[in-house]
Amino acid sequence: MDWLNAENLVAVGTAVLGIAASGVMVWYERRVPRRKRIGYRVQMDAPVGDDIRLGRANVRLGLFSEAPMMADATLVLIRVENDGSQGVDRDDYTSPTTHGLTAVFTDRTIMGVSVTQPSDRDHLMDHFTPERGFGYEDNRLRIPRVPLNRGDHYKLLVLLSGGAVGRDVRLMGGLREGVVHPNRSATPDETPPLLSGPARIFTALLTLSVVVLAGIILAGDDSRPPLGCETGSLRIAGSTAFAPVVTTLAKEYEKDCEGADITVDARGSEAGVAELAAAEGESEVIAFSDGAMGDRLGLHGEKVALSAFTLVVNDGVRLGADGLTRAQVRRLYSGDVTRWRQLDPALPDLPVVLVSRDADSGTRQTFQQRVLGTWERVPSTSLDCLRKDDRSAAVVRCELGSTQEVLDKVAAVPGAVGYSETTLAAGENGVRTVPLDGVAPSVRTDRYPYRGVEYAYTYRAPKPGSLTAAFLAYLDETTSQDVIREKGHLPCAREEELCG
Repeated sequence: MDWLNAENLVAVGTAVLGIAASGVMVWYERRVPRRKRIGYRVQMDAPVGDDIRLGRANVRLGLFSEAPMMADATLVLIRVENDGSQGVDRDDYTSPTTHGLTAVFTDRTIMGVSVTQPSDRDHLMDHFTPERGFGYEDNRLRIPRVPLNRGDHYKLLVLLSGGAVGRDVRLMGGLREGVVHPNRSATPDETPPLLSGPARIFTALLTLSVVVLAGIILAGDDSRPPLGCETGSLRIAGSTAFAPVVTTLAKEYEKDCEGADITVDARGSEAGVAELAAAEGESEVIAFSDGAMGDRLGLHGEKVALSAFTLVVNDGVRLGADGLTRAQVRRLYSGDVTRWRQLDPALPDLPVVLVSRDADSGTRQTFQQRVLGTWERVPSTSLDCLRKDDRSAAVVRCELGSTQEVLDKVAAVPGAVGYSETTLAAGENGVRTVPLDGVAPSVRTDRYPYRGVEYAYTYRAPKPGSLTAAFLAYLDETTSQDVIREKGHLPCAREEELCG
């Protein structure tokens, strides 16, 4: 048995030790929710007339005792902190109003408030503005939706009147997949420990295991590629809307894995799926598709990301904040509306020019399914999107082969309307994205209709050890999912419920 040697036995033993330590730590720490958490604690509640310890300084505030309404004034210092294992974004707050949290001071009235000692002044202070909901009324303090990285905090120094020291102070609000909760009382400068004692012991064991394994790897054969790397050639076809994501990830994979050659040739979802089906598994090919196009051909598909698409219009068509209704879009794409002024007298008197994708496009098929509810009724009437080759047609309609071609043409032709992946459209000059039924384009909003799942298709389930299997696994890694998010999509590995 070639594997039964001292090096492998030490490696296996160390791995078992690390796994055992991980299991014990998970068992011990299971009471601590691994979710988003905002904690708060009252670090000071004192009469204004007393000497108060604030940080390293003694402050005497007796000068307020003679002011009207301030004879029974108190000062409360609240520390608000992200004490969870994940960062908290603005969209994580579940409040239906502009602000994110509400502090309630029982039987007292707020006279003034100051934000003090933020962990990152430049990052946090810009959020405390009236425009973002910061303010107070009676005994309620409205706190904005402040994004907090793990460990970030800020403090609120609140001047109150009309009640006694020690009355209840509560912070109300909610977090998506998280909780807002009170912490134990602490002094103003106390920093809570990052890990509990047992957790530190188990972490040390894990670190030792990793160090030993790393030493074994370094002492061994260093000619082997990193874990998950495979060599050979892979061709990626399909969606032009998702092409920026796969192009970036292909370059990153090639950089990390010497000997891998990945070519991206995006010519439309339907074309990529058809090419894959025709290859019958003779070569390593992955076809990305906007929607489940490969299912009917018996191809093996994996859900990769949730994408949002949008209608775009030429910059000269100034639609209102609500954009278009789906009923209006259907009138446009059925040929009933030939000039924009027919939709609204306030719109310019320009001819409608429909700039569409060709039949190979998954973006077009998703548009037909989710917005029109039928096929695009107007046939292609122009090759250059400028002149009618069919003079009997009511409107000019042309078909183009890629998302970028659509955006370029819509920007260049007055009165043009088309559709695109949302992130690509947002960075394009000369075009405007269009809300549908009053909802702005968003991958996160269920009410926005023009969304679809991005699939990765292979001829059959890829063989373990193949470059195809390795690249698909690479899509599920954290760094790859960060790229997917940066490009405006939601990775299905983390958003299974949204991907359906």
